[in-house]
Amino acid sequence: MLHEFIAIHREDIVARTRDRVRSRPWPVVSSREIEQGVPLFLTQLTETLRLESTERPFASGAIASTAMRHRAELAAAGFTVAQVVHDYGGICQAITEIAVEQHAPMTVEECHTLNRCLDTAIAEAVTEHGRLVSDQRSREEVERHGQVAHELRDLLNGALLAFHALKRGTVAIDGSTGMVLGRSLTSMRDVVDPALVEVRLAAGNLRRERLAVTAFLDDIAATGVLHSESRGVRFTVASVDPALSMDGDPQLLTSAVMNLLHNAFKYTRDGGAVVLSAHARGDRLLVEIEDECGGIPETKSDLFQPFGERRGRDRSGLGLGLSIARKAVRAHGGDIHVRNIPGRGCIFAIDLPLAANVLGAAQST
Repeated sequence: MLHEFIAIHREDIVARTRDRVRSRPWPVVSSREIEQGVPLFLTQLTETLRLESTERPFASGAIASTAMRHRAELAAAGFTVAQVVHDYGGICQAITEIAVEQHAPMTVEECHTLNRCLDTAIAEAVTEHGRLVSDQRSREEVERHGQVAHELRDLLNGALLAFHALKRGTVAIDGSTGMVLGRSLTSMRDVVDPALVEVRLAAGNLRRERLAVTAFLDDIAATGVLHSESRGVRFTVASVDPALSMDGDPQLLTSAVMNLLHNAFKYTRDGGAVVLSAHARGDRLLVEIEDECGGIPETKSDLFQPFGERRGRDRSGLGLGLSIARKAVRAHGGDIHVRNIPGRGCIFAIDLPLAANVLGAAQST
């Protein structure tokens, strides 16, 4: 009987499966996956085959239930669904190889049961993986929406308090209360804008058009001046070659640049300077934002991770801006790079393709 054969050759099956796992080029091998996966599946498989040959067949959902529990346990341990599927396949291949070598009798029904168990286990593992991923995404979305709502509520309360004070006429609009109102409204826009960008990116809704770099930066500079004044930071826009142009979605690219500028203003020391510039390098356009934040400490984690670690004492915002900005730039065939200048500041560079006509003109000269 096949179940007896598996029980007798259990150690050999486990050993051969481990050898297969160690030699596979992909997915990445974990020293723990076979220890947790193979014994559990073999035990269930052996019992399934044994009870299939009796008058009281094994419950049809048992192998599926085990596969789901197995996938959940491996997910908690950090294993991928690809590892689980490869392990199941390796086990059945090992059983077949040893059966052939030992000339072990295997009935057609046992072969069908073996294949059914494998098929069910893989199907349930993949299904459970999808459920776990969906649950995780749902939890992340709830957390993110909650944080956005909390941030907007605080900013709105500050704006309302300032508005009511100004409405009473006891303070001047150009005084400190007016500045509080302005900062609150600006910060609300900074929260809403990345959220809208992320929605458009998720929908794949990019509206590309030809953008002259000088006009693009001029529009950004007008808003940037207001940011810099509210932060007490000097803001300069370097001269740009008027021939430079790019193809892209103006709203998404403006949001990406404004996010980098906002961070530059926020982390630059009082009285410091922020410079916005753009130039061509080969067939690429580099839009650079240089600040005087004092440099990024080496202990900081990846700044582009969602809800990532802030690089200064200011903890306002949700930590989503840089992540969304990079997504927007990458959707245009570009990326964002950071150059750290310890003791002085850093330079965030948006790297994008130049427009086709600019490339043609450059190649003809």
